[in-house]
Amino acid sequence: MVPVRLRDFISDPDGWLYAVSTYDNEESVGCVLRYVPDETGERIHPSGRRYRKYDFEEAYALVSRLKPAYAGLLHRIPYRDVKTVLRPDVEIGRIAAAHSRVRKLIVLFGLPRGTVGCTGSLLCGLENDASDIDMVVYGRHWFVAQALVQQGIRDGKIEGLSEEMWRKVYEKRRPEISYEDFILHEQRKYNRGQIEGTYFDILYTRSYEDIRAEPAGKGAVLGKMTIEAKVTDASLAFDNPAVYRIEHESVSRVLSFTHTYSGQALVGETIEACGVCEQHGNEQWLIVGTTREARGEYIVSRTLLGQ
Repeated sequence: MVPVRLRDFISDPDGWLYAVSTYDNEESVGCVLRYVPDETGERIHPSGRRYRKYDFEEAYALVSRLKPAYAGLLHRIPYRDVKTVLRPDVEIGRIAAAHSRVRKLIVLFGLPRGTVGCTGSLLCGLENDASDIDMVVYGRHWFVAQALVQQGIRDGKIEGLSEEMWRKVYEKRRPEISYEDFILHEQRKYNRGQIEGTYFDILYTRSYEDIRAEPAGKGAVLGKMTIEAKVTDASLAFDNPAVYRIEHESVSRVLSFTHTYSGQALVGETIEACGVCEQHGNEQWLIVGTTREARGEYIVSRTLLGQ
């Protein structure tokens, strides 16, 4: 059996559906609750079963109340309770067969079988008319897809985001940086667009051969910190968490647990980052996104901003 990995979904004995949110799944699966069967739910599975979608705070409250054994920084599901695993790369054929826009993106990317998939509501069969497309691309192939998104926008095969859509993204994420600085960073990432009016993301996930053990969990908190540092490795800058290895007197890497600051800087650029410093083994890491909305925390490329 291949490992359960980031952006897969799993179900428990009650049919609750969880988004896998980490690569650290050896002992149990780290995930976040997303959908729960509910006779009054607005999402309808092809089987006819109705589900309710839960946002982050609601999901954590529900799990704490009804399934406290799963509660924690992530919901931790023991393997004995994992009834199904939905894998984006395995289910992509089924999804594409039913959704023409997904098919068009797959054709545009032209990537080998097993290197592209689709997660979120489409993976679970619980999409509605307003659902976005969450494409997943694995390992180094993600950077090929990124270049093709950029080229597709230039060629008119993909629509860039409108001013109105950018405003919606900014208001949804509510980052600790100005709209102008947000746009400057976002527009060079080429990790999102629109296809026939439907918004899509391309989400990075490591290939199976790239999954390696990382120190798991929360480190000892050393306190709030703002640093400037040069980025020496940004190869996992679009991962979850985004990882920036840096050149700094005490901090060895910056991690972002919020999608807002993924891909925020390139190798060789100087960043300013504000977050919570933690001790991990013999290293200190600066964590951005210690709360859901990362209040008071941010990453910016001072090089990009010309500062």
